[in-house]
Amino acid sequence: MLIEALFYVFGAILIAAALGVISARNPVYSALALVMCFLTSAAIWLLLEAEFLAVVLVLVYVGAVMVLFLFVVMMLDVNLAELRQGFTRFAWLGWLTALAVIVEIVGVVWARGGLGIDAGRGATPTAPTYSNTLELGRVLYTRYAYPFELAAMLLLVAIVAAITLTMRRRTGLKQQDISRQVAVRRADRLRIVKMPAEKRS
Repeated sequence: MLIEALFYVFGAILIAAALGVISARNPVYSALALVMCFLTSAAIWLLLEAEFLAVVLVLVYVGAVMVLFLFVVMMLDVNLAELRQGFTRFAWLGWLTALAVIVEIVGVVWARGGLGIDAGRGATPTAPTYSNTLELGRVLYTRYAYPFELAAMLLLVAIVAAITLTMRRRTGLKQQDISRQVAVRRADRLRIVKMPAEKRS
């Protein structure tokens, strides 16, 4: 009874935070709402006895990815007015994409004959020596080894693309010239000036 009550509480907080992500006008508030989504999702995974996934979600997404999001949002000079104009122009494309995703999710649930979860039954009790980390690693590196490697390659491509975007030349910004910095001489950086000593009266 207590687990069901906690599930509904965390589920309600998760839905409210998800609505805050897409409805907040300030991108910093949207990122903080996404942090709340991750934390409540981790709490729900704890209720499902998936401790490893909950800890990884908090450490990786909240501790690293969201810090990167906040750094990008707060440190880069983002023209919000220009972004809003582009959003209104391509809003129809976003609605079509959202509709396609909803249709796919409903189609998968319909084809499987429901979610396949009996909410009336509790979780199957496990042995005290059971480790969900071991089971997750065994499945990930045997049955899903190739999709795991493919996801790693996609993340590598995304990192290279992000670095490439930051290295592009833009007007009005000072660019770093590595070759000039390496080729600099000591005489160009330091000049020793000899001055006569002054006598105190």
